[in-house]
Amino acid sequence: MKAAVFKEVGKPMVVEQVADPSADADQLVIKTAYCGICGTDLHSTREGAATVACDSILGHEFVGEVVEVGKALQKDWREGDRVCSLPFLSCGQCVACVTGRPFECAGLKCTGLDVPGGFAEYVKTGALETIKLPDQLDMERAALIEPLAVGLHAVRIAGMKAGQRVLITGGGPVGLAVALWARFLGARDVVVSEFAAKRCELATALGATAVINPAGDLGEQYRDATGGDPDMIFECVGAPGLIQQAVEMAPRHCKIVGVGVCEQPDTFMPFLALVKELQMQFAIAYTRDDFETVIAMLAQGRIDASPMVTDIIDLEDMPDAFEALRNPSHQCKVLTRF
Repeated sequence: MKAAVFKEVGKPMVVEQVADPSADADQLVIKTAYCGICGTDLHSTREGAATVACDSILGHEFVGEVVEVGKALQKDWREGDRVCSLPFLSCGQCVACVTGRPFECAGLKCTGLDVPGGFAEYVKTGALETIKLPDQLDMERAALIEPLAVGLHAVRIAGMKAGQRVLITGGGPVGLAVALWARFLGARDVVVSEFAAKRCELATALGATAVINPAGDLGEQYRDATGGDPDMIFECVGAPGLIQQAVEMAPRHCKIVGVGVCEQPDTFMPFLALVKELQMQFAIAYTRDDFETVIAMLAQGRIDASPMVTDIIDLEDMPDAFEALRNPSHQCKVLTRF
């Protein structure tokens, strides 16, 4: 099969022929239809704590069709089933696995990081992590399930209540997904802080009630836009200094939710957070229920995240498109189409 393969830090991926995957007894092989490029993929291909091994095949935002069914799964799965998958291979037997929380499995392997992922014509998945798609949900819309699940999980973990005021720093795919769910679940104000003009437009299209400029005084801009202070701040960039910025601008009793992936050491002033009695919460990944909820809302037409998709490319164009996302201009969510 063809795959986009990571060779080394500082070099574009290379599209080349690699061996097809084969399913173990409790696994499936999926023919990839679409796979999105994620910020985690970008992090994993630069020098840092999360750098993947050379010759890795990344990609964890994939959807497709079953083409091989493991011997133990013949009763429940068929070739041709349209599916998405939580991008994990887990033990399937521990408490975390059987309660739909495979990310917490002690034996976890992440698809696209530890094992080959969806930047390829075929990808292997675990049956427990794979979910059939309803007929009314087309593959292109389904390709957004994973990033939407990240946003839903963050809002759920935060315990956001209807009527609360929300500030989101960063209008990338994760920040936009948080904005969509915050609005859907009843936030009174959903304000996104973002530099890029295109992403500001997308924020409004996906649920933001206002957009403000990170270069200015965020607290003052927020109060001007809403008439009050935020109850929750979602930090969706993952850059050093932004937790401290949130602590400084947060009103008393505010909750700060870290969603952006920061790979570098960072500091903040605990005394200021203590004086304000702030709450801090961190959110990563998702549960099976997060995926299932996103699928239902998309299939029923109750959410529309399609504006998030700014580019659809072919596999041969993946290396150049991937490198362009290191300094995005108009891009938000880029999908590779197979």
